[in-house]
Amino acid sequence: MVAERVFKPGSGWGMLTSLIVLALVVIGLFVFSVSNMPNNGGTPPWWAVTGLVVSLLGVPVVILIIKGFIVIAPNTAKVITLFGEYRGTVKEPGLWWANPFMSKASISLRVRNFNSDKLKVNDHSGNPIEIAAVVVWRVVDTAKAVFDVDDYGSFVHIQSESAVRHLASSYAYDGHEGVKTLRGSIDEVSRALQAELQSRLDKAGIAVDEARLSHLAYAPEIAGAMLRRQQAEAVVAARMKIVEGAVGMVDLALEQLAKNSKINLDEERKAAMVSNLMVVLCGDQGVQPVVNTGTLHN
Repeated sequence: MVAERVFKPGSGWGMLTSLIVLALVVIGLFVFSVSNMPNNGGTPPWWAVTGLVVSLLGVPVVILIIKGFIVIAPNTAKVITLFGEYRGTVKEPGLWWANPFMSKASISLRVRNFNSDKLKVNDHSGNPIEIAAVVVWRVVDTAKAVFDVDDYGSFVHIQSESAVRHLASSYAYDGHEGVKTLRGSIDEVSRALQAELQSRLDKAGIAVDEARLSHLAYAPEIAGAMLRRQQAEAVVAARMKIVEGAVGMVDLALEQLAKNSKINLDEERKAAMVSNLMVVLCGDQGVQPVVNTGTLHN
């Protein structure tokens, strides 16, 4: 694997000044040489011929100098190679000049977003779900990004989808309280996805700044059944809370009656009162009172 290193080129402004001077000299020498050529077809003077040859040879020199210029914008870099050998990376913004025979590959260091397609996978419980993620990433090692993978942009996309599939198979879509799930443990799932992606993208010199699920739903073929199950679970949970509260209220009522000692109830009457209170407290609808006009036992 190739590690990134800094390449320090020469200043481009001094070379730009030299280029302008050289271009003016070449143009002036060419014009001077052509103007001193005889018009009658005679033998041209040697200095005119020499000047014309020198001016023509100066053209490729000017072209080579122009090819050596490097312009670096903010958050961009140039990866420098010479005859297949990596020489370094230029990241400092400005106008620079380097050997014109060097290859200079541009690479962006800006933060990028990738929103994956909706993937249909099975969760940890085997239920088919639809899942997608958004990944925020950037290049931090230009040498790895250019030389260690074929196309780092495509590599990020493929590895992101692979990590999302692996994440979906590691967690259930939903579950009981206290169980880590895709729907209920959003922050932990996001951290797990980011860690998974970072381990996959390190070899490409990519840093993952953030990774979060952007879409999560049951697959259409089971969505209706799962919705009914969730509703049933919600009803059961609500009933459990109601019963728990009702038992506490009944227990408190019996305790208060025992403290007052004004009404003595036998076990049978206590059981009847508990039954009536539970019906009143746990019923879905309001109850109709029945007035007992007889004695306590009739």
